[in-house]
Amino acid sequence: MDIDQILDRIYALPEASKASLKKHITEVSHPKYFCLMESDKIIPYIYFIRKGIVRAYASTADNDITFWFGSEGETIVSMKSYVENKPGYESIELLEDCDLYILETESLRKLFNEDIHIANWGRKFAERELVKTEELIISRQFKTSLERYKDLMINKTDLLKRVQLGHIASYLGITQVSLSRIRAEIK
Repeated sequence: MDIDQILDRIYALPEASKASLKKHITEVSHPKYFCLMESDKIIPYIYFIRKGIVRAYASTADNDITFWFGSEGETIVSMKSYVENKPGYESIELLEDCDLYILETESLRKLFNEDIHIANWGRKFAERELVKTEELIISRQFKTSLERYKDLMINKTDLLKRVQLGHIASYLGITQVSLSRIRAEIK
């Protein structure tokens, strides 16, 4: 997915504003298993996924708990770093070789002051991230692991083909054995 499509999915910008924003966006590539973001660090960048898949997770003493997957066209951001310039909670690991677009948060903040259209784009970006977080919380609180697995089957079909079952089980909050039971029950 190219950067124009990704930016437009967030909020359509006038061409001059989009061109101004794109001047601050560059492309980077990283290999599978690369740690793009580490918890407890300030992350001064926003990433957009051109190609590949990533997972967000938090580490406990016993294991990693996956709470989000991102794929083509989606945004990777530590909202704590983006909003408050403080260390974030999450780590981001690339599950495939990834091509990403990168935007420095400080550059974006300067653009907010220079262009109302980009400021509105930033507001829509933050609103979308808030809704995404709200959906994750509600899903975790009110849906069973079976219901959440079915949601993945409907809304993120390719994810089930591209992500290790251990990460999916972690995302669902269950063991791989329980995930195998769910998968057998659905077939």
